[in-house]
Amino acid sequence: MRAGDLISDEIPTLEGSDSGLFAMQLLDEYKMKHLPVVEHNRLLGMISDTAVYEIDNHEAPLREMKDHLQQVHVVQDQHVYDLVKAAADFQLSAVPIIDGNGNYVGVVSIYCLVRELARISAINDPGAIIVLEVPQKDYSLSEISQIVESNDARIISANVTSTPDSTKLDVTLKINLNNIEGIIQALNRYEYVVSASYHQAGYDDMMRNRFDELMRYLNT
Repeated sequence: MRAGDLISDEIPTLEGSDSGLFAMQLLDEYKMKHLPVVEHNRLLGMISDTAVYEIDNHEAPLREMKDHLQQVHVVQDQHVYDLVKAAADFQLSAVPIIDGNGNYVGVVSIYCLVRELARISAINDPGAIIVLEVPQKDYSLSEISQIVESNDARIISANVTSTPDSTKLDVTLKINLNNIEGIIQALNRYEYVVSASYHQAGYDDMMRNRFDELMRYLNT
């Protein structure tokens, strides 16, 4: 999935000629913490709800307030994970997108981004979760997949996270079955450390409910 595929038409764009006062009104009207500022199809930066209140002259055009604009963007052909990094690094509620020539093409909201991450992670698909603790030097997704598939199951999503100053990885697997006892036993035989597993009957409903709650929160 490319970053440009998630562009939302529901988020407005500020012009360089717009005033700080107008930016305040638009941020409040659309319940956004950040909005892009564009001039002549070029991104000037992102204005935040906190930065706009720090402007001395709220009648002045935004093009004159570059010190208050965050310089961040993602190119439309980059992966959706680059959107996640930009949003996290700059604590953005929306991420601006440019094309390969530096022209502004739109913005991606956190709401759309989280919804896409849920799809990639197969949150709404039925199944169970297994979390493995694996030494970095021993990590092999192909071997783990073979073990899972030998138990008539398959991995429908996999995420790997690392902790600073650690030589181990946390490998989170979404399995397409609810009954994963046989898979856990097989992993143990191959000396994999299963640090957590979630396969209660109501687990999928719980995850979907939490995801829906997050979506409602982001959409307020």
